[in-house]
Amino acid sequence: MSDHYGHVRAEQIKSQGEDAEKEAADSEEQVASLPASPDPSSITATTGTDASSVLCKQRSRGHREPACCVKAAPDWPLRGPAALAPAVINLNNPGFERAFHVKGSGSLLHGTSETNGNYLINRGPQEQSQKRRPVTVDSSKAKTSLEALKMSIKQLKWKEFPLGRRAPCDIYWHGVSFHDNENIVSGQVNKFPGMVEMLRKINMSRAVRTMQELFPEEYDFYPRSWILPEEHQLFATQIRLIKEKDAAVNPTFIVKPDGGSQGDGIYLIRDPADVKLVVGSQAKQAVVQEYIPKPLLIDKLKFDIRLYVLIKSLEPLEIYIAKEGLTRFCTEPYQEPSQKNLSHVFMHLTNYSLNVHSGNFVHSDSQNTGSKRTLSSVLYRLAAKGVDIKRVWSDIIALVIKTVIAVVPELKVYYQADIPPGKPGPTCFQILGFDILLMKNLKPVLLEVNSNPSMRIEHEQEVSLQAPGLSRLPVLVLNLYVFQVAPGVFEFVPSPVDEEVKVGVIRDTLRLMDPFHKKPVMSYQDKSRGSEPREEIQTDAESGSRSPDENQPSLCLKQVYPKYTKQFNHLRLAERIASLFIRFLGVKGNMRLGPTAFRTFIRTCKLSSSNFTMASVDILYIDITRRWAAAAADSREAGMGLQAFVEAFFYLAGRRFRSLSLREQVVSLLALCEAQLGPQSEDRRSLSCSRAPPPRAVKTQTPCHTNSQLASPAPQRRAASQDNRPPQTLKPRMLRASVEN
Repeated sequence: MSDHYGHVRAEQIKSQGEDAEKEAADSEEQVASLPASPDPSSITATTGTDASSVLCKQRSRGHREPACCVKAAPDWPLRGPAALAPAVINLNNPGFERAFHVKGSGSLLHGTSETNGNYLINRGPQEQSQKRRPVTVDSSKAKTSLEALKMSIKQLKWKEFPLGRRAPCDIYWHGVSFHDNENIVSGQVNKFPGMVEMLRKINMSRAVRTMQELFPEEYDFYPRSWILPEEHQLFATQIRLIKEKDAAVNPTFIVKPDGGSQGDGIYLIRDPADVKLVVGSQAKQAVVQEYIPKPLLIDKLKFDIRLYVLIKSLEPLEIYIAKEGLTRFCTEPYQEPSQKNLSHVFMHLTNYSLNVHSGNFVHSDSQNTGSKRTLSSVLYRLAAKGVDIKRVWSDIIALVIKTVIAVVPELKVYYQADIPPGKPGPTCFQILGFDILLMKNLKPVLLEVNSNPSMRIEHEQEVSLQAPGLSRLPVLVLNLYVFQVAPGVFEFVPSPVDEEVKVGVIRDTLRLMDPFHKKPVMSYQDKSRGSEPREEIQTDAESGSRSPDENQPSLCLKQVYPKYTKQFNHLRLAERIASLFIRFLGVKGNMRLGPTAFRTFIRTCKLSSSNFTMASVDILYIDITRRWAAAAADSREAGMGLQAFVEAFFYLAGRRFRSLSLREQVVSLLALCEAQLGPQSEDRRSLSCSRAPPPRAVKTQTPCHTNSQLASPAPQRRAASQDNRPPQTLKPRMLRASVEN
């Protein structure tokens, strides 16, 4: 054996400066390099003697000396390919055996040989299960979710990079949108492109309305909505007709700004004339919805549920629901709305950001008291009163799945625009915040979906400066606890309720996205080809909660899709329309159909005839795109977006299959188009959805109403299609990212 492997030479510990940083970066790119040594002050002795490091000296041309050991605190675990953290080996760990790899022979003295990315090392049986490197997480863009993210990474013993790094990370955690960092070409990002725009009030209402037209009995969980200012006249006319028919009926409505968050700009009205259409000199985009007058009350207070939902992937669609959530309570006893109390926001609005400023708001460390409680504590109280909690939870799961199905088609268009097929780019996942209200009859109602739910684990608390001696402290010392010495100063105090829920959601999301634990998932098309009867939704904690890591607690996230594919697969008609739309976009990264692409779609699918010539096709295209352009004058993009294409598709289906219901018309036209497009279309369709069996005819296309007298704009749109006019709607708008809700 040469002198190179016959002894180990001690080397002075290198300082953590520029050299150490350069060496750590090189260690990830070249197996031969060694990581920088840790700060000696961070190493504690395991015995009475001082801790001394003996590191293998790095040699030129990629040669390595045998891994040697230091006496170090057991806080330095043995890991795989070195991250930027220093690597220190503790020989006192149980099961560790000294062994050297003999150069040129491949023989071992003890154990089994492997490389950890920096040098050859031999492990005993107990350490072979820990041979992988830690997952790396870039938290430089995490913003307000940073503290919960740090705690989650620490619990998982992963490696965090709070300032980012030049080498790629496994996971990138963004605080607002996918575009927080534009230079990511690999790994996983916790935001989907277009999610912020898709979940704005107007686009969300538009997507659900499309599904209400197709499946009115399935999508009756979303309040009746009108888009302002476009549908203000229609809204006013319908309310006037209702009051003329029955003077005793006086419904209440809630107005929500399109880009609003944290309760900002929300107000209640009873007269359409009270809508504030103009703010300054600009028209105000908003949604006006039916107000739910009879919510479920606890302690005479109105409350809503904040439920966290993980979309793990779009292809195949994977949805997880957190088994624990939050409930946010109003701070004034509830009374049904009247002209006198419409302005009482602490009575009618459940937003935490509003009620926290109420004098009645109660911060509590307990999970079942105060103005913010855990969902499980509320469900336990309801169960004690005889409420069928399994039924309530099943209804909530169905609401979540149906809502995600409604927004997925548009998300796929955004996704292919930002990450076209064949282009290097990351995969995506995202945590959404569903705000759900339980009615008095226990039916869940969707209030909104937040693309950036707050992940703060602390709350604001007013600082009292009246403690003896506190006012005599120096300003610099006092500023360690408060922002400034002044009355009414607030500090951030840890919130046990928030920490319990949110850290678990983030931690288990990371576990599910662990690149070393990913398993192939059968797409929902493959699962739905059988003809077995639909299964019931399970609500037991066991299903979907198996832990991918035996050393961690069971997952707090429950898989609900594709688990319940058989129950909800038939709802994915809009995705099949989106697949046709994407197929004819042509240019990668494009999100709109031009006139030539639309004509190609008509011609390829053989939808023109002597009664519907290509000249009529051009008129249809021009009519739709002009009205959408007028509705969004600030948009610089020309062409037909997905929602406009859906309206045109409904119109074409109505022309060709007049005797069928709308749903059957759409199913029939989809089958015709897919048959004309042939195998290539089937390949495309296999990525997005499978063809559902023809549904039974429905007698009416009007969605279910909380108030049956309130008609939806949908029937007027379908009536226009029967008059050979394309349906009227607004074009989705690309707007700036909203702040957290």
